[in-house]
Amino acid sequence: MSGRKESALDLSKFIDKAVEVKLTGGRQVVGTLKGYDQLLNVVLDEAIEHLRDSDDPLRSTDETRRLGLIVCKGSAVMLVAPEDGTDEISNPFVQPNGA
Repeated sequence: MSGRKESALDLSKFIDKAVEVKLTGGRQVVGTLKGYDQLLNVVLDEAIEHLRDSDDPLRSTDETRRLGLIVCKGSAVMLVAPEDGTDEISNPFVQPNGA
């Protein structure tokens, strides 16, 4: 068995495409995916943060803030989704028969 871990997610098909990233703590960012690694650290270009309501932090508002080029730490990433909708992926945890 190799010492290198492989990521359960393959984000390569989303490179140079708009993605939405939800982070722990409720922050939500949209930008162009420029890179990622096996720890799910992601690099977004032209990133825009959707600001939350100051009275109700669980609700986001229509207000945004331009961030530019950012790196989101993998341990804070909860969700990475294509901006133009959803895409079904195969289950990476399914074991082949007989294993």
